[in-house]
Amino acid sequence: MFKIGNVEINGKVVLAPMAGFTSLGYRKFMKPFGVALTVTEMISDCGLIYDNKKTVDYLKVDKSEHPVAIQLFGSSAETICKAMDVALKYNPEIDIFDINLGCPAPKVVKTGAGSSLLKDPEKLGKMFKEICKHSPIPVTAKIRLGWNEETINFKENIKVLEDAGIAAIGIHARTTRQGYAGKPRYDLLKNLRSEMKVPLIVSGDIYTLKDAQKAIEITGADAVMVARGGVGNPRLISQIDEFYKSGKILENSSLEENLQYVRQLADELIAEKGEFTAMLIMRSIAPKFLNAFPDMKKHKNKLASALNTRESLERILNEIQ
Repeated sequence: MFKIGNVEINGKVVLAPMAGFTSLGYRKFMKPFGVALTVTEMISDCGLIYDNKKTVDYLKVDKSEHPVAIQLFGSSAETICKAMDVALKYNPEIDIFDINLGCPAPKVVKTGAGSSLLKDPEKLGKMFKEICKHSPIPVTAKIRLGWNEETINFKENIKVLEDAGIAAIGIHARTTRQGYAGKPRYDLLKNLRSEMKVPLIVSGDIYTLKDAQKAIEITGADAVMVARGGVGNPRLISQIDEFYKSGKILENSSLEENLQYVRQLADELIAEKGEFTAMLIMRSIAPKFLNAFPDMKKHKNKLASALNTRESLERILNEIQ
């Protein structure tokens, strides 16, 4: 257990924010597997300020998922602070604000938000002094190693964020230019936690329990952030959580268990978004639940292309069994 400000985090797994994935239904589905902290999809500060309905909908959280962080992105302290006020007006139960300084997407970076803010540590520090002072709840940030191989400046950025009053820092062990390609450079983060004043959460290619163990061992991090590695494999979260709580190593989930997980996730998404939209989303997620099993290509193709209704999902799953 560790604390982010005054918020207790009872575990080693943070569910990473992923655009298009970590909606309310997905987070509710993943939470019981051992998620210690859930984080929403990244939310535009201006979208909240201008009361865009779709953006405001991202603020919905369920009482079962606390503690929960709302992830905001923006390019100025002024707009992010305004967005915080709007978020708390709509949902006073938010536990933490997480500010995205790690997104490498060109459409985000070109606005001066996301990981583009890491280029100027001095400016970043001034910005976050305002943000941390303004927020009535803990503020965290997710960063990257730097913009590219020539400008790896995460230690400088960590220092200015800590001096500004940040409550925890998440770091993706790649540069902005890498995006999600290439190998994460955990070697650059060796013993990083021992140099920090606040909790450290690390991310980048956490696909197995061994990946999590290695990342924590190298960095000394308080937790790992599970993103793509948990999509289609929620048991991974249970494996990490259980190992660090009891030392037990849980087996991988069986095919039968994964098919049941598909049903549960589909039902959560239907409750949140309606059947049509839920099935469109499930086309990209459901096939991943079959990745670990042989001779599934035909069924994965059906799930990716012929999934239209909850009934069609059940029919395809029954063919597998």
